[in-house]
Formats: sequence, C-alpha cells, structure tokens
Amino acid sequence: MSDKKPVVVYGVSGYTGRLVCEYLREYNIPFIAAGRDKARVQAVVDKIPGIESADYEVVEVEHSVEALTELFRGASVVSNMVGPFIKFGPEVVEACLRAGVHYTDTTGEQDWVLKCRQDWGDAFAEKGLLLAPNVAQMYTTGEIAANICLETPGLDSLDILVLWKGFPTYASTQTIFTILKADWHYLERNQYVKWDLTASAEVVVPGMHETAIAVPWGGTAHPVWFKDDPRVANCKVLGGVMNRQVMEGVIATTKMVADEIRPLPFEEQEKALSAIADSVQAEMPPRENPRENTTVDSVHASGPLGRAHCVIHGNCNYKQTGLLQAYAAYSLLQQAPKRVGFASACQAFGHRELLGQLRAFGLVMKPQLTVQD
Repeated sequence: MSDKKPVVVYGVSGYTGRLVCEYLREYNIPFIAAGRDKARVQAVVDKIPGIESADYEVVEVEHSVEALTELFRGASVVSNMVGPFIKFGPEVVEACLRAGVHYTDTTGEQDWVLKCRQDWGDAFAEKGLLLAPNVAQMYTTGEIAANICLETPGLDSLDILVLWKGFPTYASTQTIFTILKADWHYLERNQYVKWDLTASAEVVVPGMHETAIAVPWGGTAHPVWFKDDPRVANCKVLGGVMNRQVMEGVIATTKMVADEIRPLPFEEQEKALSAIADSVQAEMPPRENPRENTTVDSVHASGPLGRAHCVIHGNCNYKQTGLLQAYAAYSLLQQAPKRVGFASACQAFGHRELLGQLRAFGLVMKPQLTVQD
C-alpha cells in the first residue's frame, strides 16, 4: 500500500482549488494541495475554514509531464484546476495516464473536452481509468437536469439554458477569452454544427418576469456528452450571467474579436485575448454569498409526442463545482466509476447520485419537473 495521500488537487492557488480542498476536508479525504508556487498555495490553504482538522500537505511542482507524473504516482485521483485547459491541460492528462490515476477537471472549454475524448479516451479506458473533464456546475448541474428529463422515454431534443449571478474568477475569465479562438458546436441530428461566433438570444428565465441575454458560451460540454447517447439527436445550449450590462459587454467583445482578432495569426490572437481578459478580471473575487450568487439550470426536452421541462435552482456555482470535484474523488476512492475512459460526471457517477450530494450540502433546490405526453 502506498503512503501517498490519495487525492492530488493541482492548482490550489486559485479560487476553485481552495473550494475543492474545503470539501475534501468535509469528506475526510487526505489530499495534496499542489501548485507551481508553494508559498501561494500555502497562503490559500491557510484560509480554508477548519483546515487545521484536515490531513493534507502542500507541494510545489513544475508544470511538466515528468514532474507531474512523479507527484501523481501512488495517488488515486487528480483534480485539476489549472486552466485554460487547452493550454495547460495536456501535461496533466499525460502525467495521469503514466502514473495510472483517475483525472477530473473543471473546464468549460468545448474544444478541450473534444480533445480529451479524441486524444486520450481510449488509452484511459484500456487502463480502467476515468478521464472526466468538466466536473463542474457549468455544466454538470445542467447535465443532471437533462438526464432527469430523459428519464421520460421518447424525448430526443435538448434545449438547455445555464445562468448564474456573480462574476467569473480570474481563471474563468482567462478561459472565457481563450475559447474565443475556437470553433463552437451544437448537436443537430447527431452531427456537430458550428455556431456563429456572434450568436446571442433573448431568453426566458424560469421563476422571473424579466428576460435575460444568453450566448453559446463556447458551445458548452453538453453536445459532446450527448453526441453518442442513443436517446439524444439534438442538443443546443445557451448560457451567461444574469447581469444584462455584463452580457451586453460580452456580445460587444465577441463581435470585436470576430472582426479584429480572429483574422490575426493564432499566436497574436492568444496574446491579444489574454490582455483583454487581464483588463476585465485580474483579482480573486470575494467568497460567494448564497443570498446573491444564485444559479438556474433549465432544460426543455422534446420528442415527436412528448415534452419535459426540468429546472434546478441553486446557489454558489463555484461551491457546487468544489463539491462535485470532491465527491468525484470520494466515489472513486471507494468503487469503480460507472464508465471508464472518457465520461461526463453523470456518466461516471450517476445523475441522481450527484443531485443527492448537491441537495445534501444545501446547494440546489429539489428539481422542478413538468412532463407532457
């Protein structure tokens, strides 16, 4: 038996990594808090409520396949917070594969999810390991709502809306601007169809009289998760924050990127987008307040002769993410996932099981389900 702590949280100097460690403590799971700067990681860990009762260690590690493999070897699960994932993720996934450990992350990048499936899905499956990018409120909570709808047979089309109140963290902001370089897709008749980069819509928000602005938000992970699901032929997703002024700014920025930055060489695109992201959000936001930071995940599912609508109201989307990551590790330490290789959170752990955890920790309400057949 290895004396290595079973879970490695990589990227703890950021906002979400801290929350993952916080929930690992609540599940009583020993962990390694790792990052490229030990002092920064230690400063973050020191602020975690109740950390004095946790079994953990802080480790500094170079961001290379070799160094990460050495760190991961002997552990069971790696929870990766280091994004943008299309830029920093490959080394971590390769290290997990070499070390023989399960991999989860919090990405919202559709191009990264597609790359994970194509480049490493089979290799992880052959070793009996889980490769689960995007175990996060965006978009696991919406995936839970979609699967609740699909419990009604005969529905084959998903229309998904993901909205939240608050402001993205620094890492999330970097990711948002990174995905502006990529193509985004929705699912139509089980084929990927490219979104218009400047697409947006006025959407009806469940439980509100006001409407909101939503955008494709990089395409989201849902079309990838449901691509080969025999129940689903069509999947389209819109998302955003509930602040209309912020979303108007997002639309203006996206149009500027399409007109002025996308024509530039790839390297210059990345530099320009990173500079814009830094100007928008360069500091860690305050800890979430459940009275203010609310979430709405709404799914309309339809078929030739049936319809279902599921809404999940919640709070604190980053706390939801931290909990989902911690529960994924907790589950993997006790039993094999429902699916190995490339899989979503719901495919790996079960949508009802994940919903139960979110409910148990007071982060979502009971889903509201309406079915017509």
